[in-house]
Amino acid sequence: MTRPFEPPRIPGRPPLSLAEVLRLPVLAAGAPEVVSGHGQLARPVRWVHITELLDPASFLKGGELVLTTGMPLPEDPALVRRYVDELADIGAAGLVIELVRRYHRPPSELVRACLARDFPLVLLSRTVNFVEVTQVLHSLIVGSQVESLRRAQDVHDTFTALTLRGAGPEEVVDMAAEMSGHPVVLENLVHQAVICGSPGHGVEGALTGWERRSRATPSPDRTGLSGPEDWLVTAVEYRGERWGRLLMLPDGTRDPAVGPEDAMVLERTATALTIARLTHHTRWERRAQRTLLLDLVEQRCRSRGEARARAEALGVPVAGRRLMVVLVSPGPGAGETTELEDRLTDELGAAGAAVLVGAVPGDHIGVLLALPAAAPWRPLVERLSRSVRESRPDAVISVGSEVSDLSQTARSFQQAARVADAAVPGTPDKAFHELSDIGLRQLLYALRGDVRLQEFVERQLGRLVDYDERHGTDLLPVLHTFLDAAGNKTVAARRANLSRQAFYQRLHSVERVLGCDLESGEQRTQLHVALTAFRLLRLSRGPAPS
Repeated sequence: MTRPFEPPRIPGRPPLSLAEVLRLPVLAAGAPEVVSGHGQLARPVRWVHITELLDPASFLKGGELVLTTGMPLPEDPALVRRYVDELADIGAAGLVIELVRRYHRPPSELVRACLARDFPLVLLSRTVNFVEVTQVLHSLIVGSQVESLRRAQDVHDTFTALTLRGAGPEEVVDMAAEMSGHPVVLENLVHQAVICGSPGHGVEGALTGWERRSRATPSPDRTGLSGPEDWLVTAVEYRGERWGRLLMLPDGTRDPAVGPEDAMVLERTATALTIARLTHHTRWERRAQRTLLLDLVEQRCRSRGEARARAEALGVPVAGRRLMVVLVSPGPGAGETTELEDRLTDELGAAGAAVLVGAVPGDHIGVLLALPAAAPWRPLVERLSRSVRESRPDAVISVGSEVSDLSQTARSFQQAARVADAAVPGTPDKAFHELSDIGLRQLLYALRGDVRLQEFVERQLGRLVDYDERHGTDLLPVLHTFLDAAGNKTVAARRANLSRQAFYQRLHSVERVLGCDLESGEQRTQLHVALTAFRLLRLSRGPAPS
């Protein structure tokens, strides 16, 4: 069910209700008694009108509290009913009659007419100064309006400042939530919650079951309450077309109602977001996925429930799914990756995969796969690899371990990052790398930025490298051939295209320069590790972080 507000009011103190007015000392002195309209005491009182006319409705606009001594009331029951009907139809807040001058008990026809329309009728059994009543109430009403105007100016100034300094959409939505005290959600046309701002209470309650709840909330033609939960809804447009909706939700932690006083905040937010969309060129769905992935990787979600609610609000079901992080490392000089992220999202989505895609720390593109229990992941990752390498042939694709909960995403990411760091360039016939691929070469390559490894290589081989440089010899390649042949001199000599005698002489020279014994298995192992690391350091695309 969709229903418009009464005309939206400037945020500020809500108008006094009829019940609050009757409790004011200036009226309480008259011992007010409500004889009809008991369920209408929450009506707002927007003005006070003293009248002794038979047709006061012609001077009213709605929301007025009508004060009368009853002097002009007709005796004819039909005229009494018409009098009450006109007040009820115009939307008067209520009728207050003083039982002092003409009447000492309520006119029965007036009571019956008011009961028939459920219209508030209040009897005063003691004399009240009506002029004083109007003075008090009008000062309160005008004071509230002044406060509201000041509040409106504050709202205007705040969102203007955000717009002028180019604030991002997340900051704009967060400000709306802070100013209203209610959760505020920006969603796109397919009911994905792109941004959620919550005034300090987390977003789990707001986003749980989002798509189902959002689809049950129709879009009104103008800013208004809608749906079974009474959400305040306004449209967000971009270049003349509706792009999405802003929704303000009751949060359950204070007065739960979202009322017309919040309409201007929401509408100013929508305007600021339209301008922000003109200046921030990255798709907001992309920003939302990046933000969620980063929060998962850095474990910034408040709870498992919040992480799940945010993912599912973005259209990624995770309940009962197998989760896995895949990292795409485009390589140095890759620059902006938004286009590649969009392409991966579209291609994996076309394959029926539920995914989050976004840039993550370490110059990687993170892909979170949410797979059904029986679905294999390897064909999907191979497809991803082919797609990436069409435009980035040097890219490295690595995978972490499977996990069963979003709270474990950080562990899968860390494993995938270690695998990416250990992936040696030029590995043939390898669509992607996983943890089981990390052997000695991959481990040493991952440690290439560690000063201790560099010192070890220099200590083991530095003298031999220097000797070859000074004398133009090839002792280092000879050592490599010998170690690669597992210490078999005959096989090594044949591989080096040298006679056994010449090869033996070179090995003796290696032992003399390094001061080692090549017959020692331990020393051969040390030299083999050092030589492998030496070659990998020269192959390195740049030092890895230690």
